[in-house]
Formats: sequence, C-alpha cells, structure tokens
Amino acid sequence: MDKLSKNTQAILFGLGAVLLWSTVATAFSISLKYLTPTQLLLVANAVSLVFLIVLIACKGDLKELLTSAKQSWKSSFFFGAINPFIYYLVLLQAYNMLPAQEAQAINYTWAIMLSFMAVPILKQRLKPTDYVAAAMCYFGVLYISTRGQITSLEFSNGIGVAFALLSTVIWAMYWLLNTKDKRPSLIGLTLNFAFALPLITLYAAMTGELTHWNKEGLWSAVYIGLFEMGLSFVLWNQALKLTSNASQVANLIFLSPLLSIIWLSQFAGEPILQSTLVGLACILVGLFIQNWAKKTK
Repeated sequence: MDKLSKNTQAILFGLGAVLLWSTVATAFSISLKYLTPTQLLLVANAVSLVFLIVLIACKGDLKELLTSAKQSWKSSFFFGAINPFIYYLVLLQAYNMLPAQEAQAINYTWAIMLSFMAVPILKQRLKPTDYVAAAMCYFGVLYISTRGQITSLEFSNGIGVAFALLSTVIWAMYWLLNTKDKRPSLIGLTLNFAFALPLITLYAAMTGELTHWNKEGLWSAVYIGLFEMGLSFVLWNQALKLTSNASQVANLIFLSPLLSIIWLSQFAGEPILQSTLVGLACILVGLFIQNWAKKTK
C-alpha cells in the first residue's frame, strides 16, 4: 500500500511538472512580443536563481552550495555557458522567428538527437528502431517547417527552423555531458544559473539590451523563470525519486505538447495550423517508438 501511495505521488508530481512545461510555449510567445530573447532570458534566469537559492536554503544546504561553488567553479561555468546561456538564447531566437507551436514541436525532437549524439560521445550503438523513430520525427519537422508543402521544400522560415534544430543539438549535448557531472542535481543546476547570470548580463550589455525595457513582458518572464526553469525541475525530480517505474512517469511528457497547443490557441491567440498537428503527430509517434524500444529492451 505504501508503494502504491508513493507511485501515486510520483504521478501527481510528474503531472504537475508536465502541466507547467505545457504552458511555457504560451509564456514565451506572450513575453517575446514585448522583450527581446536576451532580455527574457536575463529576467527568467535571475528569477530562477533566486527561487533555487531559497529552496536550497530551506533544505539547509547553503554551505554545501558554497563549497561546491569553490570546488567546481570550472564545471559550473562550463555547464552554465551551455545551459541556460547558449541553449535558451538559441531556443528563444527560434520562438522569436517561428510560431510558438512550430518551434515547440521541433524542439521535442531533442530525444532523437540525443540517441544519435550518444554514439560518438558515449560509444553507444543505434538500433533499427532508432532509425525508424528518427525518420518519423524528422518527417514531422519537414512537414511543419514547410507548412505541409514538403514537395516544394519551401520553408516558412528557414533560419527559425535552423535555430529550433540547433537547440535540440545543444540540449542533447548538455545532457550527454551532464552524465559525467558529479555535482548533486539541485546544487549543479543552481550553480549553472549563478555562473550563467553574469554571462547573460554581459551579453545584454554588449548588444545594448540592458535599456529600453517594456514592462508588459516582465510578468511572463518571471513566470518562465519561476515555473519552467525552477519549480518544474523540482517536481520532476521528486516524481523520479518516488516512482518505482521511471518509464511510467517519463511517458507523461507526451501530454505536454498536446496541452500546449490548447494553451497557445486559447491564451496566445495563435491559430493552430493543420501542418503543425500532422507534424506533431509524426514526432510523437517517433518518440513513442523510441520509448517503446527502450522499454522492451
């Protein structure tokens, strides 16, 4: 009974994280109407850092945070430069150039990219199902980026699509390199944000984006920092700690893009394109095939 209770809690924590993640595309879309990608990242990073430090203080781990900062400042600087600094700058550029529904759908192919990048980095082998899953996912990307006109190969916004695909490469690389990171997960994430903050601030100063702020985009930026970069991580981590079946919790992530489509149409006023729905369906089928293959193995 106790075991069932823990699994139920894990599902609830997982659903909470997925629900928060599903609102992010909408928050990006709204905030980017008023702020530049750099300004949005600067605010979100600062808010997330404050949230994580408060959380660590409540757990009584501030001393461990400071000790780890001194001992692993090189790792913290390296990982912080990748995520959140470079990753979110690239991702937000994609959201700035494409409809949020398209940028989000393409970004979900990072799991496929991770499988292929694991070959040279972790010396893993690809299975036939990995190729099938990749074919489905990238057909979906092609369908979305050409708005269904795949034979013409005329991209709605080629640079935006390139940024969205590049974000999957950076995110996959981050998680592959992260397998060798020995810092505790919450401490490591907090230090990443701490060391990334001066980098983002310096970049904003160099590009002249520390001035001319539009206050209307600030609340959605605060929301992103608090919920997408902060609380969702804590909820997801807790779900994985409590569950006895990690794949059951992992499968909840499939709900996120479907919910996100609803929020975008209802709150961001973004009409949902048929090409997005078809392409997203292909991507989700590809991810399901990959997930199913791992589970059967």
